[in-house]
Amino acid sequence: MPKVQLVIPELTYGDGQHFAELYSVPIVKVPMLANWKVDVAGLKKAVDDFDGFSIVYFVNPNNPTSTVTPASEIDPWVRSKPDNTLFIADEAYAEYVSDPNFKSMANLIQDGLDNVVLLKTFSKLYAMAGMRVGFAVGAPAIIKMMKDQVAGEKLNYPGVTAALVSLDDEPFQEYSRASNLESRKILASCFDKLGVKYLPSSTNFMFFELNEPIRAFQKKMAARNILVGRPFPPAMNWCRISLGTPQEMAYVANELMKMRVEGAF
Repeated sequence: MPKVQLVIPELTYGDGQHFAELYSVPIVKVPMLANWKVDVAGLKKAVDDFDGFSIVYFVNPNNPTSTVTPASEIDPWVRSKPDNTLFIADEAYAEYVSDPNFKSMANLIQDGLDNVVLLKTFSKLYAMAGMRVGFAVGAPAIIKMMKDQVAGEKLNYPGVTAALVSLDDEPFQEYSRASNLESRKILASCFDKLGVKYLPSSTNFMFFELNEPIRAFQKKMAARNILVGRPFPPAMNWCRISLGTPQEMAYVANELMKMRVEGAF
């Protein structure tokens, strides 16, 4: 087997690490900067210091932090085409982004770069999580190499049909964005009133700091019929909470206010 490593930020979506472990690929986790910012320079150093093949896995906006890594930090590195390096860009939440610092890596592929694979999903903005539909975009040679490694067909006809229709359903896309934005404003306003530190959200969830371990907070919220995210090491005093409908987030905000009065939050 060729000498290869997976390079990822310390705090990010776990599937890259999961599949690397299945194939016994060594994993290099680069520590985060302040406020859980992705250390692009650190990722680059991990690649430069390695004498084999590197797969660099970006989730942008990142999960669970919900934050954007600026294109100005990523694109020059990718365009420099470092030897023996493949970039995987997971943009599951890109449709929610309004931050001008974000730019999809689709632009790089359109410009002819063959060292990038872009991952997309219909599970988020299009509300099709149960249909399990996603796709990859890249140079033909890269896509062929990936296809040769796929163990059977993973897509289903109803899912693909629904996905194709969803691409043309612009009214629903706008509704989904607007609903998510309203929910985000409700929760952000609540955090501001309570003086809770949270990271700027570019997704359909928010990441905020607790004054206790996440496990204890999970139990308190479950008692109020609210299920929040699992622990995301090493951010063990932070919570990832998904954004439901505005009505649901108004309920969450109201319960957090009650908890503050009761001294439980």
